[in-house]
Amino acid sequence: MKAIENNFDDLKVNELLIKHFIELRSVSSAGSTHVLDINGLKDKTIKFWSIWDNEDLIGCGAIKVLSQNHGEFKSIRVHDKFREKGFGKKIISILLSKSRDIGLKNIFIETGSGNFFEPARKLFKSCGFEKCGSFGHYRDDPNSCYMKIKV
Repeated sequence: MKAIENNFDDLKVNELLIKHFIELRSVSSAGSTHVLDINGLKDKTIKFWSIWDNEDLIGCGAIKVLSQNHGEFKSIRVHDKFREKGFGKKIISILLSKSRDIGLKNIFIETGSGNFFEPARKLFKSCGFEKCGSFGHYRDDPNSCYMKIKV
């Protein structure tokens, strides 16, 4: 597996991110949608990687740097072809390693609290994330679940 940084122009990456954006917007309540589109992921505070197995796109993920010691995972997505095969954990492991490389001590995540997001919450919990209160620009929201991990 290899991680490629900021390759938004790759057609496979572009398609995966658009699918991710459309799907999450469709299942999130108005005012509680925090998924970023491609332009949002190009923000200077965000580092983005796509994860590959040769020519096959496994998935992607990003780290938004919130402060010197704190970051937030964004846009973690596993390609449908690789779902339910342990690749979510591998992507999170890569992102945790990248977080350590840039000196972050704590990683946060916001995900939905509804049934659709239950697999994501289980994945993060299985990787060591624990529930926490809202962070950064987020407000307490019954439609959101906030989690964190020390790296």
